[in-house]
Amino acid sequence: MRLFPYAHATHPQWPMAAALVLAQLRAQMALPDYASQPTLALLYITDHYAPHAQDILEHLSGELPLVTDWSGTVGVGIASNNVEYFDEPALAVMLMDIPGDQYRVFSGIAPLGLGFEAHTALVHADGGTVDLGDLVEEMAGRTTTGYLFGGISSSRGRSVQFAVAADGNLSGHGTASGVFSGGLSGVAFTREVALVSRVTQGCSPVSKTRTITEADRNVVISLDGKPALDVLLQDLGVTLDQPEAALPTVRATLVALAASAADDAPGMVRSTGNFGSEVMVRHIIGLDPGRRGFAVAEQITVGAQLAFCRRNREAARADLMRIGAEIREELEPQELSFALATALHADEAMSAPHPARRIAGAVYVSCSGRGGPHFGAPSAEMQIVRRALGDVPLVGFFAGGEIAADQLYGYIGVLTVFHE
Repeated sequence: MRLFPYAHATHPQWPMAAALVLAQLRAQMALPDYASQPTLALLYITDHYAPHAQDILEHLSGELPLVTDWSGTVGVGIASNNVEYFDEPALAVMLMDIPGDQYRVFSGIAPLGLGFEAHTALVHADGGTVDLGDLVEEMAGRTTTGYLFGGISSSRGRSVQFAVAADGNLSGHGTASGVFSGGLSGVAFTREVALVSRVTQGCSPVSKTRTITEADRNVVISLDGKPALDVLLQDLGVTLDQPEAALPTVRATLVALAASAADDAPGMVRSTGNFGSEVMVRHIIGLDPGRRGFAVAEQITVGAQLAFCRRNREAARADLMRIGAEIREELEPQELSFALATALHADEAMSAPHPARRIAGAVYVSCSGRGGPHFGAPSAEMQIVRRALGDVPLVGFFAGGEIAADQLYGYIGVLTVFHE
């Protein structure tokens, strides 16, 4: 597997940004380490370009005739290696060198049919879709691993998705253009496509793990047999007798939720101090003094695990570095070749994407509430990814909700690496 050509650009006029992207892609495709005849493309645009989505897709596909399959969506921000574009017109493209029988582009109009055994899938979703969580769970059930990665489109205007297959349209689309709204779309991959995916929650626990012993819909009434509101206030060290101090503390606190774990399963909080990918983090949306409980932005199940947590810059940075290190460790052989050792220890001037790293390309989907500002500076989140993985072909977007396994999340990052 050769390196995936990738490119990104910003310009007030989309044809100029597209021209810059095409020039970068063609230059890379002429290099020996990069794929020269990829057929699958990922296209991400910021919402400034959403009104021109059809024109952009037609122009790029016309200029890249060998690329027969397209997938992607819109975000309030998009990402590429070492850079983020927020609140500005921009687009990013990555051309994936994967055999045509090892992937399948799908959409809500033309879902995956029989005859293709999906191992996992990259999924783009429309947040306005009814029962979206059920659709994600159903889609995960169509894969042999039950693992999806991706996110919900985010836009201040039109929400769009791209889905084009080999003949210019997906089977079942008729004369559809390849630009859609609603439902799910994306790319399913067979088990022959090697990838590693990790989730970063970016928050730190501020209490021990407890068991929900009574609940009513989204209201937690008791924890470990004790009134839930009393446990919350005790764990946070505040009292409602001093609301000026208590309420800001409660507002800054979130709830981590996970299904009841088996005796031999790891707890919610790992030995490294981070939450596992099975944990969902939700806001506390209200207090219920009458029942001594509190309300959460999620339906609550009795017997589930719960821990209080907070998001902060230090936790987010540390957890993002952790998943990058885990991916790097999984891909690095026990014995380094000279080429790999040189690539891993290259200085800034020599740190271009290198096949010796064994990473052909990567996709990163992060919450639109994260990004550089949450990490302390413009593009800081993607700079952390670069420091963790090195320079690798990478594209992605900042989502209105993230997808990992068979769940919808919020405020997380999902980093997926395609490798040899």
